Amino acid sequence: MTATSENDLELSITRFIAAPPEKVWRMVTEHQSKWWCPLPWRAEVIEQDWRAGGRSAMMFKGPEGEEMPQEGFFLEVTPGARFVTADCAVRDTDGAWRTADPFMIGIWEIKPEADGTRYTATARHWTQEKHDQHVEMGFEAGWNAATDQLVALCEGDG
Repeated sequence: MTATSENDLELSITRFIAAPPEKVWRMVTEHQSKWWCPLPWRAEVIEQDWRAGGRSAMMFKGPEGEEMPQEGFFLEVTPGARFVTADCAVRDTDGAWRTADPFMIGIWEIKPEADGTRYTATARHWTQEKHDQHVEMGFEAGWNAATDQLVALCEGDG
């Protein structure tokens, strides 16, 4: 986890994955329900419209029936390299945009490195309060646990 002096509202993790970037990208984007939430939580993918402006919606489900909706949109999708999401606006069922209580901009990147891939996930928060809330929610443990699950998928036979 890092908080930089240039942007103390940012939290980030990075990990080397011993798998080619193509496989990591496929696991990151096509198998989110298998790694996105640290167990025993799980992520149910509702819609991932992989294009700038497309909907990004999931429901996080806890072991005791808890539900935490994750609704937003893609700001950027660069296939094979990175995607960026924001939660400051959502689309209604009729396609109209409406504002939402913003928490963070999420940035997920993969880059070739040696004989594998460098994976970096970053949360840029709208306010110091949201940043601190994410730390208190367990950003470091949670995002590292989810990344452990991603690494296992990527380095396995999947």
